[in-house]
Amino acid sequence: MKKISQHIYVRTLTENDAESLLTLELENRSYFQQFTPLVKDDFFALSRQIERINRSIQKCAQDEAYMHGIFLNETDALVGTISLSSVERGPIEGAMLGYVLDQKQGGKGYMTEAIRLIIDYAFYELHLHRIEAGVKPDNIGSIRVLEKTGFENEGLNRKKVKINGVWEDHYLFAIIHPDES
Repeated sequence: MKKISQHIYVRTLTENDAESLLTLELENRSYFQQFTPLVKDDFFALSRQIERINRSIQKCAQDEAYMHGIFLNETDALVGTISLSSVERGPIEGAMLGYVLDQKQGGKGYMTEAIRLIIDYAFYELHLHRIEAGVKPDNIGSIRVLEKTGFENEGLNRKKVKINGVWEDHYLFAIIHPDES
């Protein structure tokens, strides 16, 4: 899957992206850890990134999760990841949205473009009904991006995710397929 917008494109990651993925994770390690659960040191090894990509390919084949890289159109540089996880079929037809962007690329609209591409993919190719996203209340940039892309704040989940050893509150944002709302 490859989807293109004005400045970026998103596509499924392959083993060929492992080194770029590792570089992204290493260069943004302390930045990403403000918003995501701690990962073990062995996560920051090329072999682990290859495993991560292969696991995501398997989950995609099983319709459980879809992980994509965010790449710049101009240079093909990997600047982030965006994924749909916890895919549920049947009466739910939903998934959880997760994303990270290279700190140096923030504020340029790339994540807004990427989320719009993934929303389109989720609703019109995967035929999902609902996408949810969790965000820490102090992550104003992420909240703004979700609101710009049509997500609505549905409330506060208290002590939802353990980040850096602390249970953190998260807002639950969601968007419903426009043809089914």
